Amino acid sequence: MITVSLCMIVKNEEKVLKRCLDSIADLMDEIVIVDTGSTDATKQIASAYTDKVYDFTWIGDFSAARNFAFSKAGMDYIYSADADEVLDEKNRQAFLQLKETLLPEIDMVQMYYTNQLAHGTIYNYDKELRPKLFKRVRTFRWQGAIHEQVGLDPVIYDSDIEIIHMPEHNHKSRDLAAFVRMTEAGERLDKRLHNIYAKELFISGEDQDFLAARDFFRKSCKDAARSVDEIKEAACVAAKAARIAGDVADFFKYALKVTACEGCAEICCELGEYYLEKRDIDEAVLWFYNGAYETESILDIHSSGDIPLKGLAKCYHVLGDEVQAAAYEQAAVAWHMPEA
Repeated sequence: MITVSLCMIVKNEEKVLKRCLDSIADLMDEIVIVDTGSTDATKQIASAYTDKVYDFTWIGDFSAARNFAFSKAGMDYIYSADADEVLDEKNRQAFLQLKETLLPEIDMVQMYYTNQLAHGTIYNYDKELRPKLFKRVRTFRWQGAIHEQVGLDPVIYDSDIEIIHMPEHNHKSRDLAAFVRMTEAGERLDKRLHNIYAKELFISGEDQDFLAARDFFRKSCKDAARSVDEIKEAACVAAKAARIAGDVADFFKYALKVTACEGCAEICCELGEYYLEKRDIDEAVLWFYNGAYETESILDIHSSGDIPLKGLAKCYHVLGDEVQAAAYEQAAVAWHMPEA
């Protein structure tokens, strides 16, 4: 049987840490908890489960904190967990079976991360595979100041274990503020982080977040080193930010960039909102309909689902057609996410 070190980074997790540890502590051969500056009872709770509780001065870099935690591990494999995760009994047993049967040539085990759509996270799937268990001797290194990932080309096993994500709140304010700091400092976002920034804006960003991101994504649209997909997602953000700012010329400039690249549901919804604000209801209906039925989303799956359906309902309320408005409201309620 393999041995496993649990490695966690935490800060002010007193509401959820005990729940997490109660569900996994007995499956672990070692528990390493790195605190990045808690001001609540997080460290006291952690100390009830392990004497390996370390302080790490927060430098705005999740990878640095995770690498520090990994450096303290001593078992065969490292299980990386967040405090808002839970394993139920079925998946606890699956984890134990994995420990008993894992082949030594496996470097990384992926597990399903579930319950994503209930909390406004940046992900468009309720269930997705994520790397969670790492062979310690491979010296995995975390990369990226936020939305960190492990950078290697390991032998991967996709398990059936499902981890329930149960956050008390989403981290969009923290993440979006970090993106602003990075971009204002002139840091270039790679393709992955560029996409995550745009996704997080559309899924959970507020008006001020789009305005704060406007200059960065306008510059991305002119960046010859960006791919067509990156320019398309950048133009979506720039168009929405321009609509929020009331800059009509800029709005259509970036909306047309996207439609020239085959369009997407996000821009259809933005055009629908623009014409709804202008009380040009026929045009609004056209674009919301295209968002719901004729195009696909690239950043927020809701943009091809309940968002345009709700937009259509608003339009028909304005037109006085309450029967049609009610039908679209019911369709928005009935809409559901496809399986990952």
